[in-house]
Amino acid sequence: MQNTPESEKESTERIGFQSRLLRWTVVLLVAVGILLIPVPSGVSTQSWRLLAIFAATITGSIVRPIPGAAIVLLGVTALPIFKVMTINQALTGYADPVVWLVLAAFFISRGMIKTGLGRRIAFLFIKAIGRHSLGLSYALASTEAVLATVIPSTGARSGGIIFPIAKSLAEAYESRPGPTARRLGAFLMASVYQCNVVVCAMFLTGQASNPIIARFAREVTGIDLTYARWAIGAIVPGVVSLVAVPFLLYQVFPPEIKHTPAASNFASEELQAMGPMKWSEKLMLFVFGIVALLWMTTQLHGMDYAAVALLGISVLLITGVLDWEDLITEKAAWAVFIWYGGLIRMAEALGQTGLTKRFAEAAAGLTTGWKWWLALASLLLIYFYAHYVFASITAHVTAMFVPFLIVILAAGAPPFLAVLSLAYFSNLSASLTHYGTTPAPIYFGAGYTSQRTWWWLGLIASITTIIIWSVVGVAWWKILTYW
Repeated sequence: MQNTPESEKESTERIGFQSRLLRWTVVLLVAVGILLIPVPSGVSTQSWRLLAIFAATITGSIVRPIPGAAIVLLGVTALPIFKVMTINQALTGYADPVVWLVLAAFFISRGMIKTGLGRRIAFLFIKAIGRHSLGLSYALASTEAVLATVIPSTGARSGGIIFPIAKSLAEAYESRPGPTARRLGAFLMASVYQCNVVVCAMFLTGQASNPIIARFAREVTGIDLTYARWAIGAIVPGVVSLVAVPFLLYQVFPPEIKHTPAASNFASEELQAMGPMKWSEKLMLFVFGIVALLWMTTQLHGMDYAAVALLGISVLLITGVLDWEDLITEKAAWAVFIWYGGLIRMAEALGQTGLTKRFAEAAAGLTTGWKWWLALASLLLIYFYAHYVFASITAHVTAMFVPFLIVILAAGAPPFLAVLSLAYFSNLSASLTHYGTTPAPIYFGAGYTSQRTWWWLGLIASITTIIIWSVVGVAWWKILTYW
């Protein structure tokens, strides 16, 4: 007997329920497992409960029985329920300027999409250098880099602007998932995504958890990774990577179509259809430039990054480029707000308990007697390839950045070198899988490559960027007297 549509629906729901139940079981086992361990001497019961809640929250962010933001909200709720802290203390993370910086920057990305300015920038690059399939990759990567100077939402940049254009270009050459995937689409999807990962590492606004990385670095070492310092440190190894990674993928995974003159024509037609820049685009470009300039010169005027971002949003609201409906319907922005506000508070509180310091002191014994550079290289590789088990850069950072930084410092590595290496590697490690960061499932989900191929290309890209940032990057930071 064949299943009826109703029975098929019930079967799907049952499988989904079983999957969620299994994931919730993993989360609960982590929390209960920690709570069953006798509290170490010198550690308070509240601190141990905090560790259990934090570990369960990070685990939930990885296995995702429900969306990540909802997991964090549950974690924040658990803090006062289990008397780890008061409700006022639990919610203080949402007053952190970093959280508001990310929220406001997401709103700016909404303006880039709504006005069409992001698409215009992409088509200008494609028109200029898109007559070759490798040039197409460079054009889209260049667009991503320009947008990342202000937009921290990789979902908005890639999902809302870059990916649709890349997919349209592939389909323009009759390249679709299946037999024609290798004509152009397979190379373009893999290359553009790997460039997205590099761009994430190049700016403080490259992706949403970079401000959290900067905050952790400041709390542990006192080093202030300003917008300008982050960008200057990344510009040379970043540009080299943006040139080298697509070129290498072009050699090992070449598209069947090498010349793409129609892409340039396609871009010209799209620009012609868009017409001259509208008033809203000009205002968006003005705000885009002013915000980036103020972020680059924060040491001159003293305005906080979050205040600058909110100023940009205020201008967009006053001029009508954005309206209130745009802001309240930006679901990704509010999800990130809930996510980061909770994680920042828990990570900060956990650091104050001394538990991360204890872990670092114990782990430091593994590299006792090693040369600092050998300890740094080994720990960085472990940190980098640990991303295979993370579905989010944020989850990776909140779980491992501070402990690894403390261990590396204990091994005698120069503080600035340790901070920069971990900060940039936190982003570059997302190259490994089809779930490493938000755009990964978007590009992989287009269906142009198999998982095996995607992981293989990710491994090649990871080795390439590790070498570039470890050689060119370290040398560049030495020239800048960063260490």
